[in-house]
Amino acid sequence: MKNKQNQFVYYGNINHKDWSIYIAATDKGLCFVGSQKEGINELRAWVDKNKSGATLTEDETKISPYAYQLKEYLDGKRKTFDITVDLNGTIFQETVWNELQNIPYGEIVSYSDLANKIGKPKAVRAVGAANGANPVMIVVPCHRVVAKNGNLTGFRGGLEMKKALLALEKSNEMGE
Repeated sequence: MKNKQNQFVYYGNINHKDWSIYIAATDKGLCFVGSQKEGINELRAWVDKNKSGATLTEDETKISPYAYQLKEYLDGKRKTFDITVDLNGTIFQETVWNELQNIPYGEIVSYSDLANKIGKPKAVRAVGAANGANPVMIVVPCHRVVAKNGNLTGFRGGLEMKKALLALEKSNEMGE
C-alpha cells in the first residue's frame, strides 16, 4: 500500500468552449473534477482534505486521457465514460456514487429515487450529502439528481453548472 506521503496527484486544466475545469488523477485513476471556472484553489483544498500529504503536480500527459473524454462529453460526442476513477469515501458514499453511475445520459432521478435504489429509503438527506461529496462530478453524474418536485437543488459546481450539464445532455438526446 502506498503511503500518502509518496502519492502524487496529477492535475491540469480543461479549457474547452465555455468550460474551464481543473481535473486531477492519481496512478489509480481520475480522482477529482472541479467546478466550472472555480480555479486551482478548489482542487488544492480538496487535496489537502482528502489526499493529505500527497504531492500536487501539474502533468498534462497524465491527465490527457481523462481530459480527452471530458471534452468529448462537453462536445456531445460521449454519453458514457470508460476511464478508471479513484474514489475514496465511506461505504455509504461509495454505494451512492456507484448507483449514480447507473443513471443513463439525459435522464434524471430524485434524491428519494436514489435512496430507494440503494435500499435506504429514509436516507434521502444522507444521499444528498453523499451526492454533494462526489469528487468526480460529470463522470460520476451527480448532476442528474434533482428534488422530488423536479427542482434543481444543491450541486458542488453550482446550479448554473448543473443547469448547463442537463441542458447539454437534453439537447444531445433530441439530436438523435
